[in-house]
Amino acid sequence: MNPVKKAILAGIMTIVVYLTVVVFTTPALEPIAAINAAFQLNSIVIIGMGIGIGLQVYLSDKSKVLGCRLNVKRKAFGGNASSTAVTSFFSFFSLVPLGCCGWWLYALSLLPSIFGTGVSAVLIQYSQPLAYLGLVVIFGFNALTAIKLYKEKKLRELI
Repeated sequence: MNPVKKAILAGIMTIVVYLTVVVFTTPALEPIAAINAAFQLNSIVIIGMGIGIGLQVYLSDKSKVLGCRLNVKRKAFGGNASSTAVTSFFSFFSLVPLGCCGWWLYALSLLPSIFGTGVSAVLIQYSQPLAYLGLVVIFGFNALTAIKLYKEKKLRELI
């Protein structure tokens, strides 16, 4: 499968997994209503994660096609997976007041025992900016990978 098709598939799968979590953790709403609420509040995060992961898959596959052995590739892909998990975790908090992701209320109730009340309040209060920060990290790893791939390609052209 070529890198572009693989990247598009990975991006779509990221969005599908996110929306599946929204649907399964929102038994009080119909699936369409839960998905609609998620897109109304988190469309930037949902689409950004899909594009970010798709771009990372593309860059990783492109490096394999070119025969590059980027040492940053594994770190960047792992970093993107972690950033995606953190980004989606924070983005779910913003859906709780709408009745979405009721399971996350349980997660929120555990935060004070894990992080303390002050940190928990900050995590909840600033969940949306933290989700956006997660997107910045995802695209930052992509930028680093693209730069390394570009440098490797230029180096190979000189040799």
